[in-house]
Amino acid sequence: MNRHLLRDLSAAAVAALLVLTAVLVGRAIEHRDGSLRVGWPPLLATWDPHLGPGTPAALVVAVAVVVYGPGLAARLPWRPLLLAVWGAGLAWTWSLALVDGWHRGIAEQLTTKSEYLPVVGRFHDIPAALRDFSAHILIDTPDNWPAHVAGHPPGATLTFVLLDRVGLGGGGWAGVFCITLGTTAAVAVLVAVRTLADESFARRAAPFLVLAPAAVWVGTSADGYFAAVAAWAVALLALAVRGHRPGWTGFASGLLFGLTVYLSYGLTLMASIAAAVLLLGSRRPLPYALAGFAVLPVVFTLYGFDWWEAYRLLVTRYHQGAGGVRPYGYWVWANLACTVLIVGPATVAGLRRTGATLVRRSPRPDVRLAVLVLAALLAVLVADLSGMSKAETERIWLPFALWLLPACAWLTGVRGWLAAQAVVALLLNHLLLTGW
Repeated sequence: MNRHLLRDLSAAAVAALLVLTAVLVGRAIEHRDGSLRVGWPPLLATWDPHLGPGTPAALVVAVAVVVYGPGLAARLPWRPLLLAVWGAGLAWTWSLALVDGWHRGIAEQLTTKSEYLPVVGRFHDIPAALRDFSAHILIDTPDNWPAHVAGHPPGATLTFVLLDRVGLGGGGWAGVFCITLGTTAAVAVLVAVRTLADESFARRAAPFLVLAPAAVWVGTSADGYFAAVAAWAVALLALAVRGHRPGWTGFASGLLFGLTVYLSYGLTLMASIAAAVLLLGSRRPLPYALAGFAVLPVVFTLYGFDWWEAYRLLVTRYHQGAGGVRPYGYWVWANLACTVLIVGPATVAGLRRTGATLVRRSPRPDVRLAVLVLAALLAVLVADLSGMSKAETERIWLPFALWLLPACAWLTGVRGWLAAQAVVALLLNHLLLTGW
């Protein structure tokens, strides 16, 4: 065993110890006073070993990607590779979601009392709903919004309102929408990595983007959809700064970045990744990106929604609910254990290699990839220290976590690491009933 692989395995072992500690300490705290407000700390889940309709398909997809994924990623032409990654990601995410069955795993996920779909009927007059949105954020206000609606800007809820308007209402269509768009995020990450670093890195990372344990939460939480919007914003910005129709791609990137901040307040931290992209290319498309970014804030403001006021009220609402009870002293490190579970042991080993890349004289493409990955890690750490993400980060941090996965491109013994990723995802989905 060479020393690099030994260090990779050591990093993965330390991460596994962090997860085990979070589980044991979390169970002790929850047994003592219930202040964590999760069923199986550090995840919002309950212990429920089970099989389901998606189990055989999940096993087949996992084996196929482990055995054939690296070879196909190296040989396929670029565009067919992107389609293959999306198709395999769809198969993996759908099969994992269907382990819990159609109703429990997909159709009912976005219909619970804390989710978006129960309030679709209150948006029959969209302009009026936007003007009145902030008046229902606090728990003690009349007809207060459910937790997820109150916890996000109205763009998140409007997505499902508009789906309902075009005849795709209900939990089933919402789940299909989130999975279909959420799985495109892997394609966007590959486009950005190829554009900013090197195609060989993108090809080596491709199987890891397919088999990421994060797929457990991409199917079907709305945060998987948010992650895809943010990922395409970054990918388009990468194309712009590297000279690919900078006006159009820059403007489209800005438009999507503008949408992200109306899907989730926390996605303002995507600015860290955007800054890394600008650092790695030309700043000439920046005016186009800023023009695109301004569009949706102007529209929402003209319709009467004040983003800053809503965020101020959200901070109060957060502390009125579970966020005010959950102890920061546990979650500030247990959130990182959640991150280990969504990115898997291979990514932890890849992050070790990322750090090593920056401390030694490495080729320029390696440094470019390292900068992109570390920008995502910075976003995770800022979100963690903020105290506004205590628990449930297995879904909330999906938009940042996806950008950690390309670090796997540095790994050797690829099939072993891919198998480890698949095992983590399969165990999570078959031993636990997750909240999403």
